[in-house]
Amino acid sequence: MSRHALWWLATLPLLPLALPLALHTRRTALRLPPASGATHGLCGAQWSGEPLRLLLIGESTVAGVGVASLEQALAACLAAALAERLQRPVRWRACGENGITAAQAHERLLPQALAEPAELALLVFGVNDTTHLTPSARWMQALAGMADGLRGRGVRVAFSAVPPLQHFSALPWLLRQLMGWRARLLDAELRRLSGCLGAEYCALELPFEPRYLAEDGYHPSALGYRLWAEGLAERLTPLLRRPL
Repeated sequence: MSRHALWWLATLPLLPLALPLALHTRRTALRLPPASGATHGLCGAQWSGEPLRLLLIGESTVAGVGVASLEQALAACLAAALAERLQRPVRWRACGENGITAAQAHERLLPQALAEPAELALLVFGVNDTTHLTPSARWMQALAGMADGLRGRGVRVAFSAVPPLQHFSALPWLLRQLMGWRARLLDAELRRLSGCLGAEYCALELPFEPRYLAEDGYHPSALGYRLWAEGLAERLTPLLRRPL
């Protein structure tokens, strides 16, 4: 029996409890808007040299939900962290949409992403595919399709890990357990896919404590985005120093 089949076997008897909880949470949860501001910018302008072109494609965290400005969100924070480590300017661009799944992003965001050149692309997905119960095969196909499209343009590709929904305080306990388990299943597939594609897999190193979360208990705060970006930069800097 597959791990996904086991998840369904365990979940189906709990649906009479889980479905009302999910509907109540959806009705009552605090909904924060995407961050305002330009979807592109430059960090490390004090250093000389040609800027590294950084692209992020993803869901609400790439759209900056949880903070007021995209300058405080993941793309800009990662660009600043990479610029500091590389002693090089980094030109960042964020292609994100709140609530989007990987398959939807393949259709809607990838064409936007390919409209301008990039050297490194970080794909940030998983929360919506977990909660939307996206079939495993469709999840993998969408991610592989985006990675192939980017690599066909000479872009290095990295994936950020699926966030651990078991730590999302906005969710009731039962939903945290079920969605956390499913997120771990998708994350294991993401690790395998990264290895098959020769892409970088970046663990999400973020303590899920109140100060690192926005007021909705679901998205990172400004401090959370900075810490997440620092962990990503630690993983990506050696990759960028290696020749293609």
